[in-house]
Amino acid sequence: MILYIAEKPSLGRALADVLPKPHQKGEGFIRVANGDVVSWCIGHLLEQAQPDAYDPAYKQWRLEHLPISPREWKLEPKAKTRGQLGVLRKLLKEAQRIVHVGDPDREGQLLVDEVINFCAVPAAKREQVQRCLISDLNPGAVSKALSRLRSNREFAPLSVSALARSRADWLYGINMSRLCTIQGQKMGYQGVLSVGRVQTPVLGLVVRRDLEIESFQAKPYYEVDALLQTEGDEQFRARWQPSEACQPWQDEEGRVLSRALAENVLKRIAGQPGRVRSLANKRKQQAAPLPYNLSTLQIDAARRYGLSAKQVLDSCQSLYERHKLITYPRSDCRYLPEEHFSQAPAVTTAIARVCPALAPAVADADLALRSKAWNDNKVEAHHAIIPTGKKTDSGRLSATELNIYQLIARQYLAQFYPAWEYQDQQVDVEIAGGLFIARARQQLNKGWKRLFENHERGKQEETPELPSRLPRLTKDETLLCLRGELLDKLTQAPKYFTDATLLAAMTGIARFVHDPEVKKILRDTDGLGTEATRAGIIELLFKRQFLLRQGKQIRASEAGKKLIASLPDAATTPDMTARWEAQLDAISRKQASYQGFMTALEDTLPELMRQVDPASFRGLQGGVKPKAFRKRRTRKAVAGPK
Repeated sequence: MILYIAEKPSLGRALADVLPKPHQKGEGFIRVANGDVVSWCIGHLLEQAQPDAYDPAYKQWRLEHLPISPREWKLEPKAKTRGQLGVLRKLLKEAQRIVHVGDPDREGQLLVDEVINFCAVPAAKREQVQRCLISDLNPGAVSKALSRLRSNREFAPLSVSALARSRADWLYGINMSRLCTIQGQKMGYQGVLSVGRVQTPVLGLVVRRDLEIESFQAKPYYEVDALLQTEGDEQFRARWQPSEACQPWQDEEGRVLSRALAENVLKRIAGQPGRVRSLANKRKQQAAPLPYNLSTLQIDAARRYGLSAKQVLDSCQSLYERHKLITYPRSDCRYLPEEHFSQAPAVTTAIARVCPALAPAVADADLALRSKAWNDNKVEAHHAIIPTGKKTDSGRLSATELNIYQLIARQYLAQFYPAWEYQDQQVDVEIAGGLFIARARQQLNKGWKRLFENHERGKQEETPELPSRLPRLTKDETLLCLRGELLDKLTQAPKYFTDATLLAAMTGIARFVHDPEVKKILRDTDGLGTEATRAGIIELLFKRQFLLRQGKQIRASEAGKKLIASLPDAATTPDMTARWEAQLDAISRKQASYQGFMTALEDTLPELMRQVDPASFRGLQGGVKPKAFRKRRTRKAVAGPK
């Protein structure tokens, strides 16, 4: 008997659908006609044991217990899914062969592997386990995946990497959370002050942004435009570019802070001739944006529809599992396997059926075009999120599901449209010894932008429009400066984070880092958190009441601010988690060892704990103890995931 172990019931059902019928449904499994069995996990069936599993004394939260560092790590069955673990334990004993069908990512690899190991499957049988990678729940894709089974041993480093992350998060989160919570209690705070390697740097981002806004003082700055006229009486504007001699009156961004300097420029240029120093006309083109990964989809959905990261992920899961209309949604990849190109007719036909509003876009798509999205070298465990060939009535979808599907479908269709083509013009004009520049942009071919004409991206993406053309000019041509125009402006405070901008900051966290080495790591590892965890991390910070919503704005609470103030910089900035991710990635590629990673963390943790400042919690009141904390002071309420 072959036992297929899926990550969740929906995947198990999709798997059984392509296996021999008739089926016999049991409690937690499906037996198919040839005697093989499909069963499933329900996410992680096991979790890291809580501290009191290692020593009953740890039920009490005491400073003298810290740091808690297990010598031999233990897993515990989750109470709610203990029955399903029992089902798998029995089936694993009966099975002659095992096929691992976890989701195609680090966590999906670990959660099935840990069940196989926990249930004490004999070594000989474990050696023969096969791996099935499924990213599309439609029958054709599932059948193809089953025909391409690989040895599960190939993925052992991925599992070890996930295990190292899980244990390191426990070690760091349990100890730092207990320490801060105890110190907060001494000051009268009743809630859990959880700390995690990802959640805390995200909170740090918001706290620092809030403080920057609170302390911001607007400063006036000045720009000068010259109104120029050609001999043919055509007029256009060019903006003054301050020279190096003006640097003493400029800020670090090059803005002129001296009104007197700007007024002097006005006086010097009024009524003066200008000479065209140079002309540039460049024809350019921009390819269609790549299909979505989860983060880019969440950012776009937040901007366009005001959806939270969790709402987007929940809708994606429904579109994937229930409706089978999209491929695996927790993807960090924006590219597609080259073999998928041949599926375009079926996918686009399905788009027109599911979303009639996109039927004209489907009709105009050129399915012979092959964008850079199809690239096997860019695809690893999973590929970009795209529609499947499944057809259904849009009436079966909720409004949010339909909006998310439309986003995904439109981004996919863009791959079959030509590049957006435009021409950029620039004219450099010298007036009274100063340089003035005029720019224009003329659209030549809308290309893929046709798909987005009536689809607002949100105010965050609005940029000043350039004029579409400039007068026809020649080098060294003489112009007349009719007058100068002084533009009084004020520096703007940074904007409070929103769902979209906080997600964008997490994925583009490298721009908030100064250390070149850390910056490179963060670019290579795609920022703070993973596609699968970012929504949960943000929601956790709201649940802990470290973050609050004010309209669309996300702000830090008093508890969030004091928690960040109490911690060393290493705990509140992305640097540490960046180095973790680099090492975890190296483990998954067999370029680093589990033991080396864990030993380094155990060595540095005591010093991090010594740097926590209890005085920062002074004046912190309120907070509500979660029920699990009041009863047992353990479990997830204190673990501080990531």
